[in-house]
Amino acid sequence: SGLTMLRHLKKNKGVYSHLEEIGDEINHGIKKSLDKISKNYTINKIGSMYSLFFTEQAVVDLETAKTSDAVMFGKYFHLMLSKGIYLAPSQFESLFLSTALDSKHIKKILKASEQSLIELHSNA
Repeated sequence: SGLTMLRHLKKNKGVYSHLEEIGDEINHGIKKSLDKISKNYTINKIGSMYSLFFTEQAVVDLETAKTSDAVMFGKYFHLMLSKGIYLAPSQFESLFLSTALDSKHIKKILKASEQSLIELHSNA
């Protein structure tokens, strides 16, 4: 299966750039939502992985990751789940993107995220 995947990636050279575009679109959308609620939470992203940390401090290691509000992330996780979006359930896990995500999926993710962030902070 590994060899098959390598052949697929060699044949489809645009996979990684497509994943980067998906990640950029999601991250920019989340940042816009954070701006609406006046929060400067940290989003770390590389390639097809990203994490939203509920801290305004730059997250560069375990110690800075621990400054995140894990309880708030848990509430965000459940709000997203109630809207049909399944995230990694821990504040300290990365989200992995897929080329199966199309513009309809991305819009759904961003809408759910914005609604969840607004709901979360209107109740805080």
